Amino acid sequence: MNVSLARETKETKIALTFDPEGTGKVAVETGIPFFDHMLTGMARHGGFDLTCTVTGDLGVDSHHTIEDTGIVLGDAIKAAIGEGRGIRRFAHAIIPMDESLAQVALDCGGRGYLVYTGTFGARTLGNIPPDLFEHFFYTLCIHAGITAHIRFTGRNDHHQCEAMFKAFGIALGEALAKSGKTKEIPSTKGTF
Repeated sequence: MNVSLARETKETKIALTFDPEGTGKVAVETGIPFFDHMLTGMARHGGFDLTCTVTGDLGVDSHHTIEDTGIVLGDAIKAAIGEGRGIRRFAHAIIPMDESLAQVALDCGGRGYLVYTGTFGARTLGNIPPDLFEHFFYTLCIHAGITAHIRFTGRNDHHQCEAMFKAFGIALGEALAKSGKTKEIPSTKGTF
C-alpha cells in the first residue's frame, strides 16, 4: 500500500511517500546529509520504498526537521498498517557494522512506545546532536503505533547509528510483510 502524506508548519514543509511493499527505492532530501544517509539505509535494507523531501528551519538547528520527519513517517507507517490484516506484526533484527552491533525488536500492533539503550561518544554526528536520534525514533513510534526496543553498542558513532537505522528498517520491513498464512488481524483482541 503506497501512502503519500504532506505536512506544513511554520518550521517545516514535508512531502513523503512510503510503500512497505516496495523494493527499496529511496529518494531522500532533508537538507541534512547524514540524516539522509541514515534514512536511505533504513529504507533500502528494509526493502520498502521511501521518498521524502523536507524544507526545514535549518538556520535554527536540525531539531524540527528531524522531529517532523519522524511525525510524517510515523503517520505514513500507521496509514500503511491500517487494520493490520495479514501482516506479521512482530519482527526483530540484529545488525553488525564492524565493531558496532544494533538490535531492534518491533511490535506494529498499535501501541507506540520506545525503549532506547545506547550512547554516542561524540557531541554531534553529522552536525546532529545525538539525542535527536532517540527523539526521531520516539516520535516515529508514537505516531506509527509501534513498540520498539532499540539497543546498540560499539566504539564508532557512525557505525552504531548506521547499524541502528538499518536494523530498524529490516525489522520494520519484516513486521509489515504479509505473513501469507492468514488475512486476519494479528491480535487476540481482533483489532489493534
